[in-house]
Amino acid sequence: MKREYQRLTEDAVHLLNEARRRLTDEISQYPTPISGCDAQFNHLLAERSKITRAVGALGSEVFVPTPRMPDPARRMESR
Repeated sequence: MKREYQRLTEDAVHLLNEARRRLTDEISQYPTPISGCDAQFNHLLAERSKITRAVGALGSEVFVPTPRMPDPARRMESR
């Protein structure tokens, strides 16, 4: 059985993926030609990048160092 925070995290990832999909659609429909200084287009790209990083952060494993396991490279306790 999943805990409430796990369900909420999955919901957040789902919503972020939907937002990224919509942004990608908007980017693909952006009128061409696109100049490098197009602030609105660059903003869309930045927002998509921000969402991608957020999804990655929510899905990544976080290492919490402890006195007995100070280094993530060592997956066993130090003694």
